Amino acid sequence: MTTVATVATGGEGTDSPYALSHLDALESEAVHIFREVAGEFENPVILFSGGKDSILMLHLALKAFAPAPVPFSLLHVDTGHNFPEVLDYRDRTVARHGLRLHVASVQDYIDRGVLRERPDGTRNPLQTVPLTEKIAAEKFDAVFGGGRRDEEKARAKERVFSLRDEFSQWNPRRQRPELWNLYNGRHAPGEHVRVFPLSNWTELDVWQYIAREGIELPEIYYAHHREVFQRGGMWLTAGEWGGPKDGERVERRLVRYRTVGDMSCTGAVDSGADTIEKVITEIAASRLTERGATRADDKLSEAAMEDRKREGYF
Repeated sequence: MTTVATVATGGEGTDSPYALSHLDALESEAVHIFREVAGEFENPVILFSGGKDSILMLHLALKAFAPAPVPFSLLHVDTGHNFPEVLDYRDRTVARHGLRLHVASVQDYIDRGVLRERPDGTRNPLQTVPLTEKIAAEKFDAVFGGGRRDEEKARAKERVFSLRDEFSQWNPRRQRPELWNLYNGRHAPGEHVRVFPLSNWTELDVWQYIAREGIELPEIYYAHHREVFQRGGMWLTAGEWGGPKDGERVERRLVRYRTVGDMSCTGAVDSGADTIEKVITEIAASRLTERGATRADDKLSEAAMEDRKREGYF
């Protein structure tokens, strides 16, 4: 009698001892990408802000090269309007793993007159120049980002290996085929490649994996009481960046953050999800992407993200 192994269909449960769960498959793909970059490039760097996607990337990189140390340094573009809890997490993580952190400061560029504050107070769009100049100065030839295709339509166009020209600009027409998970890292002098190991993950995948691996996150990802005010349909955190204005009333509400960026453009959501299990249940029921629901910088125009990506942003 011949026994036929059960073929995995993407669920966590399967009768075959050889089939991967969907989280195992995503992990395996990401680990392969990290190792591929280590073999193809001379000076890669991981973008690390202390947000959940960059935390997940670092966790996967640690797995990919264990027991050896991660062979990449980290890079953070600090807007000066970051959440203190997230910066504290960033610094503790760097110290715990003995990593090297490069910081490109938006405030430095403003102080030198290279960049100018925007009327709306947000500094997210101002990250492009510090990022691209840091990449050029340090001669990074591969830059890992935590972008996922489910987040936003411009990011859905990206390949895993995304070529940038000598000005760090992105041209969708220069996207390369990636059949059979074959990644082409060839680039001319001055060019570099942005690498997205989480491309095929969803927000729900990220949280389910975080739960499975027991990964620590900054507390702002879970429900907590916070002083916020409403602007543009979002709950923003008050701060020196320019909020609240006259007529914007500060309230103390039970909220959490689905995504974390500049305080001036990252909104909180009303939520009582104070455990990872509750967060997963909440996300499974949501019909809005995390950026679509809580990022004001993506609402500036229909093509806001794509325009920034063409200029050099992630």
